[in-house]
Amino acid sequence: MALRHDIGIDLGTASVLVYIRGKGIVLHEPSVVAIDKKTNKLLAVGEAARKMIGRAPGNISVIRPLRDGVISDYEITERMLKYFLNRALGAGAFRFFKPRVMVCVPSGVTGVERRAVIEAAMQAGARKTYLIEEPIAAAIGAGIDIMQPTGCMVIDIGGGTTDIAVISLGTTVVSASIKVAGDKFDEAIIKYMRRKYNTMIGDRSAEELKISIGSVYERVQEVMMDVRGRNQMTGMPVTIKVSSNEMMEALNEPVSNIIEAVRTVLERTPPELAADIAERSIVLTGGGSLIYGLDKLIGDRTGIGVIVSDRAISCVALGTGEAFGNIEAIEQSMQDAENSFE
Repeated sequence: MALRHDIGIDLGTASVLVYIRGKGIVLHEPSVVAIDKKTNKLLAVGEAARKMIGRAPGNISVIRPLRDGVISDYEITERMLKYFLNRALGAGAFRFFKPRVMVCVPSGVTGVERRAVIEAAMQAGARKTYLIEEPIAAAIGAGIDIMQPTGCMVIDIGGGTTDIAVISLGTTVVSASIKVAGDKFDEAIIKYMRRKYNTMIGDRSAEELKISIGSVYERVQEVMMDVRGRNQMTGMPVTIKVSSNEMMEALNEPVSNIIEAVRTVLERTPPELAADIAERSIVLTGGGSLIYGLDKLIGDRTGIGVIVSDRAISCVALGTGEAFGNIEAIEQSMQDAENSFE
């Protein structure tokens, strides 16, 4: 029963994953909540709420309470967390025990943002809350032994942030966190469609394009997809056939920003660790890493091999849960982080 007291949470901008020690990942839902504006009642959470985006009537507010990797709406985040924890553990579980909870945060998070995450988890029912940086959790979840005296580089591309870190002896040596990731990919696609075709498409349509034919490197065979939107001149619905090569053009700017951040981190990396990374390759994790050709493009621009983790989407959640095995180091890193903000 003791194992059930330890829960890891990947509290992401796009989705929430919950890991229970001894059980694995038990929940994977979008970070979306639907609220009745008049009564403030929770109408839907997760996938049910995501389906309402762009389709809800005026009295229903569909909210993504996390933006750019951090809490933008504290109260809604707390309610969402409580809902997910109850679902993961079973209704009424908190009457019998309060779990220890490990939550991941971007490497560039501020002291105020760290405390907001801890407070939200405690109010949601945690007995004790620990924080772990996303690149560290991603590395653990990808199966990397981070305690070794050798350098490894992890790039975690989530919904709100891309976290880049060089890790050695269990700690981050050099890191960067930029607010360019999956959401910015969607925005870039929306802007491209408006600019090239004078057509407005919604967030969900942009995400479908990104997942289905999104590319940053030329494919062996070009692929196409129909997307529906509204012509800005006529106001009428239209269907447009979009190609993977057009997606390369649409995604060029945000992807270039990520590669520039990767190069900056590599330039700041001590020579011995840089040599380790060149030997071991860079590891890509997070949903954004699954865009076609991103590993090849980063490899071309850096001259270093790049591997996409075979557990890219679940790496952070797995690492967050598995980190309980080294809780003393996590507590020490939390203490060091608090001291650095004081």
